[in-house]
Amino acid sequence: MTKIRFHLSSMPLIIKNPGDIKYLYKLDNYDNDWRDIGTERKATFFSLPPGKYTLRIKAINAEGSIAEKAMSITITPPWWKTWWAYMIYALLFILAGYAVYKYQKNYIVKTERERTQQKELAQAKEIEKAYTELKATQAQLVQSEKMASLGELTAGIAHEIQNPLNFVNNFSEVNTELISEMKEELNKGNIEEAKTIANDIDENEQKIIFHGKRADAIVKGMLQHSRSSNGVKEPTNINALADEYLRLAYHGLRAKDKSFNAGMKTDFDESIGNINIIPQDIGRVILNLITNAFYVVDEKKKSGIANYEPTVSVSTKKIGDKVEVNVKDNGNGIPQKVLDKIFQPFFTTKPTGQGTGLGLSLSYDIVKAHGGELKVETNENEGSTFIIQLPTN
Repeated sequence: MTKIRFHLSSMPLIIKNPGDIKYLYKLDNYDNDWRDIGTERKATFFSLPPGKYTLRIKAINAEGSIAEKAMSITITPPWWKTWWAYMIYALLFILAGYAVYKYQKNYIVKTERERTQQKELAQAKEIEKAYTELKATQAQLVQSEKMASLGELTAGIAHEIQNPLNFVNNFSEVNTELISEMKEELNKGNIEEAKTIANDIDENEQKIIFHGKRADAIVKGMLQHSRSSNGVKEPTNINALADEYLRLAYHGLRAKDKSFNAGMKTDFDESIGNINIIPQDIGRVILNLITNAFYVVDEKKKSGIANYEPTVSVSTKKIGDKVEVNVKDNGNGIPQKVLDKIFQPFFTTKPTGQGTGLGLSLSYDIVKAHGGELKVETNENEGSTFIIQLPTN
């Protein structure tokens, strides 16, 4: 509600009796007609919108004289309708909208995070299950690879141990006959002849002892290879280890295939001495590389190449603080397209059923665990050389 009071002093009328003056007013752009308020000196407006107005006032005295005046009126809005109030409203609206946006965003992020966590948890369980199954399968395959290696060793050992046993049996039979002859000579009184026979018996006994110890060493070596590695390094003659596994690999393949035959060459650096390794593990690596070398030269021989002589060479060499064991073949070499894959688990170029594809992978891991490297150099149609590098310390 807006009230406006008139002042008589502002009206140019001759006033004898102020109580006889009548007033009329009209607010431009608001009233259509003049409003008669009698002798009241104020006008009242309800719900007058804020803005600038012109108020026109007429004063009429008793003689009918009319005086008119116009005045400008500015209606200011209440504070809650001012521009700064609207700015506050806008700011509050923006803040409220931002708060709602943040709440919704946080809610969505939280919901998505929980959903993602549930999904990741489910995937983790699936991965864990698959990993457990893979580990079990891998353990079985590794065991199969070890058993295949042990089978090849056993065949080679059987051949190796047969030789000293044959010597032991033969010399034992000869000694039995010599003892009978010595008794006859003693009965005849031929002391000198009996002494000569006794010397022959003594020589044969030395040979029996020698070959018996050889058989014993072979059996101990077999037991050492067959038992699980305890992971403890010990001083080992790498030359003797490589030489032994070369012969065992050869005889193992001969035991499985009588038609198999290949030349063997060795070149050992005698200055190496003993190095600290796990002999069971490095022996398995050397055996695997030599067996593979014999396989590739035999396959090349079966292809019918004229004047081809399959040969596998094993050599050792000391280079600074490292020792190299080289296993070389004169097979067909390794094609470039598969060269980068040969150390990958389960990769094999052998026919199905003849290899697990774990031999080189396991060999690579064993050499790495020793702080060494396993590398290969190859030329197609000429052959390959696998190089085991081991630290001397």
